[in-house]
Amino acid sequence: MEPIAYVPRLSDYYRSKGFPPYRWTIHQSAPLTRLRQPLDRCRVAMLTSGGVFHQDAAPFDPLARNDLRVDRVDRGTPATCFAINDAYYDHGDADRDLNCIFPIERLRELAAEGVIGEVAPHHYSGFMGRIYVRTAVVNEAAPALARQLRDERVDAFVLVPA
Repeated sequence: MEPIAYVPRLSDYYRSKGFPPYRWTIHQSAPLTRLRQPLDRCRVAMLTSGGVFHQDAAPFDPLARNDLRVDRVDRGTPATCFAINDAYYDHGDADRDLNCIFPIERLRELAAEGVIGEVAPHHYSGFMGRIYVRTAVVNEAAPALARQLRDERVDAFVLVPA
């Protein structure tokens, strides 16, 4: 079996949708920071990029470009209060069980079992992709989110890409 040529396939797909050629970000290294305390004492938050939105909010535009929207979600919000609006992946399973793309209930269970210390006050949904203004992400949106996480004393942040 041949490996999937992910980058060329995705580039062809975006081009077929009318997007300009994508400039892939390439990092030569990635910083790794050990937890300062055991996981069972950590406050944990998460972010999904899967188009998950609270049903009382406006849905994400699945065809948007450079959408830096990031919704803040209260940790106690029931999974049944969310919907998904994204046209770039098959979210049929996630429509039946949100935890496939936004494991909000699983994180609560981990806290109840003592695997993690606690669930952070908020989770996040956004950065849906098709973002061509990487400098805005790196210099504005991501640092703003990092400040929010720091303000809420989040020790670990789980990223759940779509």
